[in-house]
Amino acid sequence: MLSRAVDPVATAQALPDFAEAVLDLIDQIPAGMVLAYGDVAELLGRGGPRQVGFVMSRYGSSVAWWRVIRASGEMPEALLDEALTHWRAENTPLARGALGHRVDMARARWDGEGGLGGQTGVFGGTSHNIAPN
Repeated sequence: MLSRAVDPVATAQALPDFAEAVLDLIDQIPAGMVLAYGDVAELLGRGGPRQVGFVMSRYGSSVAWWRVIRASGEMPEALLDEALTHWRAENTPLARGALGHRVDMARARWDGEGGLGGQTGVFGGTSHNIAPN
């Protein structure tokens, strides 16, 4: 797990509960695995892809941000080179192998096992651990 760096500007106000929940979940994604923005919201049982994206844009630098991507397996162009470095270092399955520029979601999507305190739920037909609503 990465240690969460504290932004002095952000510490003037408490981190919103939803943002804290998003960051806590991202801290649990194993190396080499990913979630789409919508997957994060679904596992949490609240919010949606845009809300998760907002949290990531505001607070995501303190977590393994490259593990949260678009449902297509792509990363925004401005972050792609750095994300590729992390994905290759973690052996994240890429479409078309190591030369690919997007994650193979069928092989790299994390199923949520072992996360969020052991509470299980259903996510995309697979058993997952989700936080209570």
